[in-house]
Amino acid sequence: MTKTVLILGSTGKIGTHSAQAFAANGWNVRKYDRATDLTQAAMGVDVIVNGLNPPAYKNWAENIPKITRDVIKAAKASGATVIIPGNVYNFGDNAGVWDENTPQKTRTKKGNIRIEMERTFRESGVPTIVLRAGNFIDPERNDDVMSVVLMRNIAKGKLTMMGRAGATQAYCFLPDWARAAVALANKRTELAKFEDIPFPGHSFTMEELKEGLEATTGPLKFEGFPWWMMAALAPFWELARELREMRYLWNLDHQLSGKKFAKLLPDFDVTPLATVMIAGLPDDTPQGQAQPA
Repeated sequence: MTKTVLILGSTGKIGTHSAQAFAANGWNVRKYDRATDLTQAAMGVDVIVNGLNPPAYKNWAENIPKITRDVIKAAKASGATVIIPGNVYNFGDNAGVWDENTPQKTRTKKGNIRIEMERTFRESGVPTIVLRAGNFIDPERNDDVMSVVLMRNIAKGKLTMMGRAGATQAYCFLPDWARAAVALANKRTELAKFEDIPFPGHSFTMEELKEGLEATTGPLKFEGFPWWMMAALAPFWELARELREMRYLWNLDHQLSGKKFAKLLPDFDVTPLATVMIAGLPDDTPQGQAQPA
């Protein structure tokens, strides 16, 4: 029998790659149309991938709980398992290797919103998989942090630093996340009702990224992110305020443990780091010819 997945946010980063990965693995893929009723759209599906996320952190305090309620209602009506792209906002500012047992304590608004969202799913009784990941890297350069921020001036021979060049950060290559979501969906009946699964992906510093890119781009220099501009715009621009709240992460050494993931999916191979690092380069980046300004 063909299995069916409903993709929410099908034009976004998560939705696009999830739809491709599920289709490639023989699933019937439905893409949710926001003009239709979500509960009706979910009838007859086995899995719901919740790729809905308000763009530019738009009014998270109201939008995230509403999305959560709607998805839970649809999942209860259809009996579907929900897969959520978790993030690292839940863990606060304690550096280290984070896993499913790491205390979720944060002083940020967005961190608390995400903690509450996951708690709501856990208490709903809906079968839920939180596949938690770090910074997304999208080879399609669909509004991900690598292409929009870190490589925004790569054609000028510059990498933009959001924080310390030597701070280890957790990253997630989106095609890998999507493949992992499919693999977990295929074994969903073997999982607990609520699963918090860290996706280890890759972890590296800006210094390591610079070194990894230079074989392709030529010499690169670092430039700082204009945090001063975000401070000036914060009173008038919601995105600037929200970015400033999460600034601490870029100075915090952190990565996600792969122990639980390896137990569940022992044969899963991530895309090699060298491939992941250059995936965000613009198509017109001169191969080995970029010159520092």
